[in-house]
Amino acid sequence: MAQPILIWGAGAIGGTVGAYLQRAGDPVHFVDRAADHVDAINRDGLQITGPIEEFKVRAPASVPGDVKGKFAAIYLCTKAPDTASATEALAPHLADDGYVVSLQNGLNEQVIAEKIGAQRTIGAFINFGADYLSPGVVTYAGRGAVVIGELDGKTTPRIQALHALLKKFDDRAVLTANIWGYLWSKLAYGALLFATALTNDSIADVLASPRHRALLIALAREVENVGVTAGVKLESFNGFDPTAFLPGGSLAAANASLDELVAFNRRSAKTHSGIWRDLAVRKRKTEVDFQMGVIVKAGAQHKVPTPITARLIELIHDIENGKRPLAWSTLDTLVEVLPRGTAA
Repeated sequence: MAQPILIWGAGAIGGTVGAYLQRAGDPVHFVDRAADHVDAINRDGLQITGPIEEFKVRAPASVPGDVKGKFAAIYLCTKAPDTASATEALAPHLADDGYVVSLQNGLNEQVIAEKIGAQRTIGAFINFGADYLSPGVVTYAGRGAVVIGELDGKTTPRIQALHALLKKFDDRAVLTANIWGYLWSKLAYGALLFATALTNDSIADVLASPRHRALLIALAREVENVGVTAGVKLESFNGFDPTAFLPGGSLAAANASLDELVAFNRRSAKTHSGIWRDLAVRKRKTEVDFQMGVIVKAGAQHKVPTPITARLIELIHDIENGKRPLAWSTLDTLVEVLPRGTAA
């Protein structure tokens, strides 16, 4: 029997990908710090629900302290704030010639590489819709981009094998020589998702809002300006056209890309972002400092102003701390950062 893949973080992303691989005959071992989730998986299996498929898999699960042995492949699927501590916890279980794949949001590959080395780190970009619902239950709500690549852009036997494996989860999975381009484009789209999470309305409804188009375009352009100044070549995905949001780009192209993103999100049963779910449902801190904060830090390093992103971080913190509601009025507060006369 093949050596199991260690899925470190069995929530929305790890639970979904791991369940598909387990069902396809590639054994996985789930790890999660939520003991009730681990107990439910061991007792009843992991249930995948949603409009795409309904199925259940049986696979072993452990809390981090109970993991034994070493693994050639570990998929890190935790929230960004937990990346450093999770990498330290999994490192003793990584085989000498093994690797860690970052199935997360943000530039967490940098954190992982600092802990275990760049040669043992593989980059990944994911944009499918999924949510952890309850112990032992994850919903897979909508297909989206799945992209992997070596950090240095090389095509290696291991990345080709990993690509073939992930195609068992999504047959449209992409192998790229420019994983950083995808990750930075996701940061720009992620900034839009953080903006939508200032309200209680859906991703699609906020992206479609005419009175907020100028804000959304300016926000995406601000993030992209940092990325391109840092030397990144941005990549497109799921209706997000990075060329439309380059500084000085066409407003018509930017609005067209937002329209495509509205259409993409309306096709998904996942109407709200995981950010909104953290704020409105799970009542916990978001990843804002570890995604948007990275942009502000990089902007300062490259002397690129990021006033909209910085204000967005403040507003998310206000919601986290109970100082502001999830409401259109909170999003309107972000509009106030725009210079007068900014066109949509």
